[in-house]
Amino acid sequence: MLTQDRMTAHRDAEVMPYAVAAGETIHLGAQVAVNATGFLVAGKTATGLTYIGRADAHVDNSAGADGDEIVLVRRKKAFLWKNDTTDPVGQSLVGKPCYILDDETVAGTDGTGTRSESGVVLAVESAGVWVE
Repeated sequence: MLTQDRMTAHRDAEVMPYAVAAGETIHLGAQVAVNATGFLVAGKTATGLTYIGRADAHVDNSAGADGDEIVLVRRKKAFLWKNDTTDPVGQSLVGKPCYILDDETVAGTDGTGTRSESGVVLAVESAGVWVE
């Protein structure tokens, strides 16, 4: 408990550095998530991932160990992801979560328990799905 003023460090948190998981290649503009151990991975059909945002750089950690590479990730924005044609995000999902299919695509369902949540659907357009 504080008993005097404290200069608390802060960041705007819009762009944050994340340690990349072993064996991962993250492409600039990719949808990214952290795995169960807290390392960044490219979006993919998998359970146990937590959506983070969009990679602001290309990083190749395909030959590295967990944390050997760092990538900046843009958060707290809405990003336009591709809409899956087989399991599309429909208008009825506005305000609700959608699901990570790959590093550029979202789907409307969890694929019977095989996909992790992406963000919240803000709008569905012919160009794709705006996800926050």
